[in-house]
Amino acid sequence: MVKKILADGSPCKKCGEVLERLEQSGHIHRIDRIVEAYENDPFSEGMQIATMLNVEKAPFFVVEKPGETPEVYTIYFKLVKEVLEKETAEESR
Repeated sequence: MVKKILADGSPCKKCGEVLERLEQSGHIHRIDRIVEAYENDPFSEGMQIATMLNVEKAPFFVVEKPGETPEVYTIYFKLVKEVLEKETAEESR
């Protein structure tokens, strides 16, 4: 997950809301890393990832699977439906 930190040092409101949803749903443990994109630092790790993947929204998620191109999700509910819930269902089989 890449979350944005605003120029004044405060966290992006939407990023905070998405983190809260991840925690409430129990999906937070499925997130391997949370990287910060500092709005006023184009060289921060999160900004570098955003530039490399051509993403302009935050938060966003990068899903990596062996042998496949990384997939980017900028919509939380799409990530839940297509990745998190799908993998949870597969694990319970």
